[in-house]
Amino acid sequence: MHPVLVGREWRPANAVGEFSAHDPNTGESLDEKFPISDWVDCDLALTASAAAAEELDLTPPDSIAEFLESYAQKIDDAAQDLSELASRETGLPVSPRLLEVEVPRTNGQLRQAAAAARSGVWREPVHDESSDLHTCYGPLGPVMIFGPNNFPFAFNAISGGDFAAAIAAGNPVIAKAHPDHPGTTRMLAELAHAAASEAGLPDATVQLLYGMGPDDGLRMVGDQRLSAISFTGSRPSGMKLKAAAEAGGVLAYLEMSSVNPVFFLPGALREEGSKLAQELAGSCLLGTGQFCTCPNLCVLVAGDDCDHWLSEVSTAMADREPGVLLSIATLRSLERSVAALAAAGASVVTGGARLDAPGYRYQNTLLSCTGETFLASPSALQSEAFGPATLAVVAADEEQAVSIARAIEGSLTACIYSATDGSDDQLSSSLMTVLRRKAGRLLNDKMPTGVAVSPAMNHGGPFPATGHPGFTAVGMPAAIRRFAKLDCYDAVRPERLPACLRTPA
Repeated sequence: MHPVLVGREWRPANAVGEFSAHDPNTGESLDEKFPISDWVDCDLALTASAAAAEELDLTPPDSIAEFLESYAQKIDDAAQDLSELASRETGLPVSPRLLEVEVPRTNGQLRQAAAAARSGVWREPVHDESSDLHTCYGPLGPVMIFGPNNFPFAFNAISGGDFAAAIAAGNPVIAKAHPDHPGTTRMLAELAHAAASEAGLPDATVQLLYGMGPDDGLRMVGDQRLSAISFTGSRPSGMKLKAAAEAGGVLAYLEMSSVNPVFFLPGALREEGSKLAQELAGSCLLGTGQFCTCPNLCVLVAGDDCDHWLSEVSTAMADREPGVLLSIATLRSLERSVAALAAAGASVVTGGARLDAPGYRYQNTLLSCTGETFLASPSALQSEAFGPATLAVVAADEEQAVSIARAIEGSLTACIYSATDGSDDQLSSSLMTVLRRKAGRLLNDKMPTGVAVSPAMNHGGPFPATGHPGFTAVGMPAAIRRFAKLDCYDAVRPERLPACLRTPA
C-alpha cells in the first residue's frame, strides 16, 4: 500500500481501509493500493500544516516562485509518464488531451502563479500616510484542496489552479487525492515534494492524503487549524463539506453544479442553423461531456426552424462515437440525472441509456421539453447531467424565453447566439440583462467549453455554480485572493511592515 505524505516525509498510513483506481475502458481494478487514513493521519497533517504556515510567513516570495517554477519543469520532464498513468486511471487519451493540452495548461498556471508570487501583484498595497494606515493582502493559512475527477492535472488537488493559487499566497496545502486517479496524484506529489525541498520551503508546505472516512473528512474540514478548503465536484458533496467547514469557521470555496445555458435565437437558427447544431453537439460531447462548462441546457423559440433544428442536433449527437466516462460513479450519476429529467417532464429525443459495452459508457443523449413544462418544474429540470447529455427547452415565444432565463439557477456560463442582421437584437438585449446576474461568464456566439487561462477570465458564478460569486478559480492574480486575508497595519514602524508596504506606492 502506498504511503501518505505527512509532515516532512512519506510515511506508512494509519489505514482503516484501502482502495484502487479502475480502468474506465474495461471497468477492471488497477493493481496499486492506496490507504484510507484514520484520524491520526488527519491530525498529524493538520498540526504540521499549521506549523508550516508560520514558517512560510518568513519565506521570501522568490523561494515560493522558485518552487512553483521548478515543479512545473519537473512535470514537463515527466509529462509522458504522467500522461500514460493518468490515461490508465481516467480513460482520457494521452494525445492530444493529456500530453499536448492539459499538461501545458497545468504548467502555465504554475508559472503564472510563480510570476504573481514574485511580483506581489496579488497583495494590492494601499497607504494612508496621514493616518499612518497601511493595508495589503497576506497569506490566509493552511488550505485543504479537494480536486475533481475530470482534470487529473489542471485541477488536481496537488498541481491544479487552486494549488498554485494557495501556494503563491504563501499558504501550505493539504491535498486530498481524488479516488479516480490516485496514482497520478501520487506521482505529482513526489515531484512537488522534491521541488519544495530543493527550494528550501518549510516541511509540510505540501502534504497528501488519499482518503479518509466520511466522519473524519467532515471533522477535518471544520478543524480550526485550517483556514480554508477548496472543492470541485458534485453539489451534494460540496454542500456537506461547506456546512462542516463553516461550522468550524473555515472558509469554503466551492465549484459545484452548472447547467451553462445556451440560448439560440430565431434569427441565428435561420442564418446558420446546421452549423450551430454541430457546434452544440461538439460542445456537449467534448471530453464525453465531462467538462464543468459543457452546456446542459439550451433554449430556443418555437417556430418553423425549431423542429428541423432539433432533428439536426439529434442526428449530430447520434452520429458521434460515445466516449468513455471517468468512473462507475459518473455513469451511475448520469443515469440518475437522465431519469430525474424524464420524471420531471422531459422526453428523450435520442440516447438515454447505458451502452452494452466494456467499461463505463453511455449513449449521447438529447432530451427536450416545452417552456411551459420547464417553468412548472425549473429546479428538477436543472439537474446537472454530468456526461454526454443536454436538455433542449422550446419556449412558446420570446416572452417565455425571457421567463425561462429568469428561472435558471446560478451558472458558470451563459451564452446567446443571435442573428447578424439585427433581427434578434431586442430579445438578445433582454436576455443579457437577465443572464448577466445568472452567470460568471457571458458569451455571445461562442460555446462555453473553453476556459482560457487569462487574468481576465472568470471561472466562477452565483450559487450553485460556486459558493461565492465574487471569486474565480482560473486567472492570476484574482484566483490567488481566495486564499488571502486583508491585513491592516496601524502605526506600525516602517521596518516592521511587510516588504510590499515599506515603500509607499
